Amino acid sequence: MYKRIRKQLTGIVRSANEPRGACSGSDHVPEFEPHRHIRLLTFNIQVGIHTASYRHYLTRSWQHILPHRRRIENLDRIAHLIRNYDVIALQECDGGSLRSGYINQVQYLAEAASIPYWYQQLNRNLGQIAQHSNGLLSRFRPLDVTEHKLPGLIPGRGAIIARYGSADDPLVLVLMHLSLSKAAQQRQLGYIREQIADYRHVVLMGDMNNHAEELLTQTPLKETDLVPLPDTAHSFPSWRPEKALDHILVSPSLEIRRSEVVSYPVSDHLPIALDVALPKGYLETF
Repeated sequence: MYKRIRKQLTGIVRSANEPRGACSGSDHVPEFEPHRHIRLLTFNIQVGIHTASYRHYLTRSWQHILPHRRRIENLDRIAHLIRNYDVIALQECDGGSLRSGYINQVQYLAEAASIPYWYQQLNRNLGQIAQHSNGLLSRFRPLDVTEHKLPGLIPGRGAIIARYGSADDPLVLVLMHLSLSKAAQQRQLGYIREQIADYRHVVLMGDMNNHAEELLTQTPLKETDLVPLPDTAHSFPSWRPEKALDHILVSPSLEIRRSEVVSYPVSDHLPIALDVALPKGYLETF
């Protein structure tokens, strides 16, 4: 798909009737390697729109509806970054509509970055206008992947849960994009809390639209012992980061080897990266 699209930039809008998948399948995806550390990245890509100032929300707003030739160039820049990571959580992707040239952006990025496994969660289906989605990209074969519709007054928010390693004691990654409303966040994180309650090794990744301190003290996540990045890990807006809205929260059992806000302003959010190592006790289960 990636090579084909690159050859067709002069005709970016392809037929809307071409089949589009939601998952790559796992036949050729390597098994999970529990002996190594894992490089994680979460990135709100704003459907491939390059936003570099507040005025672009107005002057480039049409790109949320109509295709634009430079969107592919921006996706290629994102692919250049994400090829350095093992598991990537993507928010604000388009699953294949007019505005993206009927390109499944999750699939495109996976193939452009040579990442074998991808999973697209369609959260808000506006037909030909927009296919609002989350995405999972992985170099390892997950045990299983499930998608969850998050509660809220306005539907359209979701989470992807991927489990790796041993079924008895898995590494659980939850990829999400939370609502702006604090009331909706309470309900959504209450739901997430129920999903992770029985697991020891958990990672929450995504655009949570709130600061870590409030998430971990004023929401149902206060019942967990998740560890955040420093509160100075500001990711929004990308041209002048002042707010820490994007997070990777991990269980204490996971050793954090490196964390950073990646200076890569190709969206209105900056990506967040984290390297973790699994505990020795976990390795003994394999």
